[in-house]
Amino acid sequence: MGRLAKFSGILVLSCMTSSLSYGDDLVSILQLALENDPTLRQAEANYRENREGMVQSRASLLPSVGLGGSTSRLTSGPTDSVYVNIPDPVSGQSIRTRVAEDHSFRPGLNNHGWGMNLTQSVLNLANWYNFQSAKARDKAAAVNLAAQEQDLIMRVATAYFDVLRAIDTLETNVQEEEAALRSLEQTRQREEVGLVAITDVFDSQAAYDLAQNTTILQQDILQSRYEALAAITGQPHPSIEVLREDFPILEVDGSLNDWENEAERSSLAIAAAEYNLEASRKNLKARKSDHLPTIDFSGGWNHNVTAPIVSQGIQIGGGAFDRTSLALSLSIPIYSGGAVSSRKRAAEYNVISAQESLNLTERQLTQNIRNAYRRVNTDVLVIAQRQQSITSAQSALDATELGAEVGTRNIVEVLRARENLYRALRQYADARYNYVLDSLILRQVAGILTPQDIIDLNEWLLL
Repeated sequence: MGRLAKFSGILVLSCMTSSLSYGDDLVSILQLALENDPTLRQAEANYRENREGMVQSRASLLPSVGLGGSTSRLTSGPTDSVYVNIPDPVSGQSIRTRVAEDHSFRPGLNNHGWGMNLTQSVLNLANWYNFQSAKARDKAAAVNLAAQEQDLIMRVATAYFDVLRAIDTLETNVQEEEAALRSLEQTRQREEVGLVAITDVFDSQAAYDLAQNTTILQQDILQSRYEALAAITGQPHPSIEVLREDFPILEVDGSLNDWENEAERSSLAIAAAEYNLEASRKNLKARKSDHLPTIDFSGGWNHNVTAPIVSQGIQIGGGAFDRTSLALSLSIPIYSGGAVSSRKRAAEYNVISAQESLNLTERQLTQNIRNAYRRVNTDVLVIAQRQQSITSAQSALDATELGAEVGTRNIVEVLRARENLYRALRQYADARYNYVLDSLILRQVAGILTPQDIIDLNEWLLL
């Protein structure tokens, strides 16, 4: 339970930090996502539904108490009235007289009663292990919910920085388009005075047309990125804060072995797999206990009131009486068509499946943590190289443009050098955002990603 507690509280922490944000920054968007994201809300509902299974399983171990009552009314009589001919003592004539009336609800007998019954399982190992299995499944569900919360953090961060990535790319494309336009205008002027051939104008026009087309496509991509972010929070974010240029690019703190050990201790995937294996083992014990005897205790108290029966002026029976009962019942299952043995075999296979799932999760964790660790350190090297490539591309462009002015270089070489520069700018921006996201992925794989990481990252954003 200690490790389970370590995974909880993400929602509470995020709510406490909501006051730190005043605009569309990463923290405020994460707060909105925690409140409005349908995927997380669905996961929370599924978790609460699964938790009710544990409550239902525990109910089989607790007493069952019931109250009951009844009331009845009994009437009887002939279907039709009974008539007889009685001679009139005065006139001597026969008089038709009704001696018995037909059936009526008015006269009758009223009976009523109420009672209480209690049933308690005294010995039922199957129910006990079912409850233990349900508790383990509940722990696994809690860990899975925490994993969904971490996944939301990553989805928000990915969508947020995808927007920034698209913004940077669009700005670079616009700059490239403007540069291509200036180059086209200069080439036209040089062609008019006979300094360059018309083919240079055509090449410059083609470069400008391509830059325009790329800008149009990137504008659509940027809108798509905004829509993806709005789909998580449920509202638009037309202006978000950007990543500062002085954001530190550092290698991973700690050795790979340290991160592997941390992942083994804190991985949500490992924890969920272990709890699922525990649940499967408890379920197997429950199925093995299905053939064992069970003992139940039952008790009851009933109070009944019956009306007396009057026959020929004599009152028979009736009155109030109480009845109590206490019983122990023993049940020994002998044969149920092979269902008990089949359920036990199915539980054994389920344990094997859960064990293999844990083995696979452990292997994947080792692979993922190593890849994530290496990727972050690789990003650091790539960013440094991208910075150098921008410097080199800028120097190459300056030299090529100078050569074109004195006639030692042509327009095609200028266009290629400019393309290299703007490609280097786009790749540098991509590398920075990849580093940010890969750093978060490393913490997610290790199972230690929390909103505090977003709060710390948010400090490096500005409007």
